[in-house]
Amino acid sequence: MTVERLTSAQLDEYRQLSTCVVASAIETFRVRLPNTGFADSSVRCIFEDSFPVAGYAATARLRSAQPPMEGHGFYYDRTDWWNHILSIPAPRIVVIEDVDDPPGLGAFIGEVNTNILLALGCQALVTNGAVRDLDAVKRANFQMFAGNVSMSHAYSHIFDFGCAVKVGGLGIRPGDLIQGDRHGIQIVPLEIAPQVPSVARDILRRRRRLVDLCHSSDFSIDKLRQAIRMPDLKT
Repeated sequence: MTVERLTSAQLDEYRQLSTCVVASAIETFRVRLPNTGFADSSVRCIFEDSFPVAGYAATARLRSAQPPMEGHGFYYDRTDWWNHILSIPAPRIVVIEDVDDPPGLGAFIGEVNTNILLALGCQALVTNGAVRDLDAVKRANFQMFAGNVSMSHAYSHIFDFGCAVKVGGLGIRPGDLIQGDRHGIQIVPLEIAPQVPSVARDILRRRRRLVDLCHSSDFSIDKLRQAIRMPDLKT
């Protein structure tokens, strides 16, 4: 598949910006509604003290409550999905939809699969399901966004990959550009991705003006109202 790629320097800019300011920057382009493009709070950041991540989505779907319909194994049966991961430009973020109802009985990604994904150029996982081996995964410097934590892999098995998935109410397609941090994850539209960091930095400067005013000995409500009315102020 063909995906428009950002340069390494451009991707690094996203790792230096919070998802909050990037979300505000995306709004200024009016390419989607402000209440879309991000996962809801059912998918949470596991390692909140880690830096933001940014990369391209490699997608899959799994089940864990029941064994697969075919085959005698389950955990490593579908190694062909690794080929799909490598078809996505690096850096990669694996996105796995757990289709069980409710999702998250068993965790597919733990210490071993984390290190496999790292070897395949992945830096993070996003799933509405479960994860495990948190201490080992954190030591590996791999970020995870998940619906819950489970001690067992149960019958976790990949049964589909390279497809559109939905996690936390957010639809994600292979090759989508994802940014995530302690606030959650969002999709950055590729058509505006090169311009978003510059707008985000402008927003940060404008926010700083407001914050500095609030701490100023010269503060007044009238000055605050005047500052907020400035046409270029987006928070």
